[in-house]
Amino acid sequence: MATRHLYLVRHGAADAFGRLTDIGGRQSGLLGERLARVPIDAVWHSPLPRAGASARELARYLPDPPVAEAAELIDHVPYVPEPAATPPSWIGFFDGYDAAEAASGRRLADALVARFAKTPDGSGGSPQADTHEVLVTHAYPIAWLVRHALDAPPSRWLGLNLANAALTIIEYRPDLPPTLVMFNDMGHLPPDLRWTGFPKVVRP
Repeated sequence: MATRHLYLVRHGAADAFGRLTDIGGRQSGLLGERLARVPIDAVWHSPLPRAGASARELARYLPDPPVAEAAELIDHVPYVPEPAATPPSWIGFFDGYDAAEAASGRRLADALVARFAKTPDGSGGSPQADTHEVLVTHAYPIAWLVRHALDAPPSRWLGLNLANAALTIIEYRPDLPPTLVMFNDMGHLPPDLRWTGFPKVVRP
């Protein structure tokens, strides 16, 4: 029974211009070292520079997998809930999103799921080898894929956040629900490199 293993990664820490910082490069390299023993088939990354740079840095520690851009991994808001269903703390975030922007984000979210959230052969049909793919993207697309894997209501992506260079793993097997194996794991990072991308509060 072939399994598709997705290793979802938020890019390393970036500066105000969206460029990977030295800290982000270190984070990405440490994640690459962690993934070095996994038979990675491909590294996909968002079109944005911070994701591409993170992907190339972590790929240096892997046995020469192809590294390529995937448009579906671009940073985007995957779902804008109706005002009545929006948590009060998020109302300001969605202020100004019109129907066209919301629809565009949802189309991207649907394309992301259609391309990556499936078994290796895409149908659960004929036998095929396991695949292992790294997706270097952003917090919102990862939150959407996790929400999809758990079959949670669309608005539940709002309650998920990811640290820079944290690792989330989802597995897809034929005729079974997706399996969330790991979420926002930072075990490969020393304490001083953890929790970047989150508000600055004391965390364990």
